[in-house]
Amino acid sequence: MALRRALVVRGGWEGHRPVEATELFIPFLERGGYTVRVEGSTEIYADATELAGTDLIVQCVTMSQITGEQVAGLASAIAAGTGLTGWHGGIVDSFRACSDYLHLVGGQFVTHPGIEPCERSGTEKDNFLPHSVTITDLGREHPITAGIADFDLVTEQYWVLHDDLIDVLATTTHPRQAWHPWHRPVTSPAIWTRNWGAGRIVVTTPGHSLDVLEHPGVRTVIERGMVWATRTASAS
Repeated sequence: MALRRALVVRGGWEGHRPVEATELFIPFLERGGYTVRVEGSTEIYADATELAGTDLIVQCVTMSQITGEQVAGLASAIAAGTGLTGWHGGIVDSFRACSDYLHLVGGQFVTHPGIEPCERSGTEKDNFLPHSVTITDLGREHPITAGIADFDLVTEQYWVLHDDLIDVLATTTHPRQAWHPWHRPVTSPAIWTRNWGAGRIVVTTPGHSLDVLEHPGVRTVIERGMVWATRTASAS
């Protein structure tokens, strides 16, 4: 039986540790029978032949830019059956200026609310809030999240804009605080899937730092998401 092929694409803002973060998951892929290719830029997305032979793309590229040719190549490959997955800013805060990419993944990070202003020290911990990730009814039945209990984190809590084509497996709720301009709690998707042509996309919004990626709930979701997103027999 032919090995499955995974492509890890990493880069962008270094604050999300793209090399170290993706290195956490490469052994999992290799143990699962994937051959893994690693690229440090999105130029590979313009290589139609390479992507046609790729069963799964794991992307960790925060912010940065992508060309029209590259995003078109990525979208075409996914529509033909290549899977795409990633976490946190590496997939949902990538290529902010590219509407075609945002349309592809179905959501975009817009903020992570911080602690009370008088308590801020000017470090990244100003944006670390205790919050819960709540599995939805759909998530309790889905192979990515089945059997995973709701879990709590103290890290960035992503607020995302999204559309109705995503299937939400878990949510997180931003409370309304006295210093906020919004007037009621806001619930955002925290984990979702998206079918795009013959391909599958999985987004996991927690994952700001290595310790969050090593949280049992987060890591399990990401690893199961890789398997679920991988090109299916019907898309081969």
